[in-house]
Amino acid sequence: MTDVQEARPRGARRWAIDVRPLRVPAYRRLWLGNTVAMFGFQFTAVAVPVEMYALTRDSFWVGLLGVAAFVPLLIFGLWGGAVADARDRRAVLLGGSLLLWASTLGLLLQALLDVGSPVLLLALMAVQSVAFAISSPARSAMLPRLVPEDLVASATTLNYTTFTAASVAGPLAAGLILAASPDTTVVLPIAYGLDAVLFTAMLWAALRLPSLPPEPTADGQARRAGLASVIDGFRYLATTPVLLLSFGVDLIAMILAMPRALFPEIANERFGGGGAVGLLYSAIAIGSMIGGLTSGWIGRLRRQGLGLVLAVVGWGLAIAAAGLARQLWLMVALLAVAGAADLISAVLRQSMLLVYAPDRMRGRLQGVNTVVVAGGPRLGDLRAGTMAAGFGGGVAWVAGGLASAVLVVVLAVAFPALLRYRAATASSGDRT
Repeated sequence: MTDVQEARPRGARRWAIDVRPLRVPAYRRLWLGNTVAMFGFQFTAVAVPVEMYALTRDSFWVGLLGVAAFVPLLIFGLWGGAVADARDRRAVLLGGSLLLWASTLGLLLQALLDVGSPVLLLALMAVQSVAFAISSPARSAMLPRLVPEDLVASATTLNYTTFTAASVAGPLAAGLILAASPDTTVVLPIAYGLDAVLFTAMLWAALRLPSLPPEPTADGQARRAGLASVIDGFRYLATTPVLLLSFGVDLIAMILAMPRALFPEIANERFGGGGAVGLLYSAIAIGSMIGGLTSGWIGRLRRQGLGLVLAVVGWGLAIAAAGLARQLWLMVALLAVAGAADLISAVLRQSMLLVYAPDRMRGRLQGVNTVVVAGGPRLGDLRAGTMAAGFGGGVAWVAGGLASAVLVVVLAVAFPALLRYRAATASSGDRT
């Protein structure tokens, strides 16, 4: 691991995103490969539902894509975390990436051959989700072994910022491609093909990583990636209040305050539909990207537990305020504020998870994190839609944001371990 200890400059540049982790060659290659691959993945993320709707003319089938992606993620995310703790993480990342690439090539092939099978689309999405569930825990868990511990928060911020940038730019580029021709048999292969080509950057990055075998156990026995290993990870999490609470506040924020399922209804009722819904869907990601670009201070924050609680409370309050807005510009601005708060909370939670947990547990905890990050917003969609059916979209939006903020405060006060957490004491936990 390259030692990068130079002090950051004073003044306004102290608030700019910290790019010092990019001086570490292994991390730089991984960051670059992941950034290019994530941008390319957005083409597939847009093209698949477009193709499904073109085939079926039924939003129910489009909704099944979410089920096809989530169920494998829930199952294989936990197992993938156990594998990342028992095997060389570089090899796990490479294997999962190859499977992900193969699923993209499958999407490209079925589009070129004009197979026209909704069931095949669901199957390929399930395979893609399995591949992501295997590779994601390994990719995240290896971070503290690539950069110095004091740069983990900065490296995590870089990852999240480029992810949100890809989430903004990728769909826009995909939209331009899909709008180039009304004939989906022409534009869909282009979208899938671009994803397949760009994903080779991730394969290159994984190949260039150093070997990252699991650290030896105290008794010298090899680790196994079975059910017992997964249960052991949950047992560790249950006895670690700081990490357990960090997952808890994130679930509260996503389940109670994620408003995206309400965007179509609110856009239509308050702003006449049209382009308003697109602005609402992009506002949170734009705020996260701006928050990341001005995140230089996050790496210097020592009271990370308190910072996490404040960020999640800020998310809930900003969401509630946005739900009260009657002007489109104001709602978008408040959602952007919420997005910035979400970026801060995500970086702090991930940094705490990577630094506090011992290396032997990082893969399994990242597997849990993968399930939480993917499942929380989907449960939030269900909560918002169900509540809106009974009380209206406005009530579901505002009440969810306020309830999230209040419940997080109650949880933090009732269990103060999270509030007491400081980055300087992160190394006091078990590290063997």
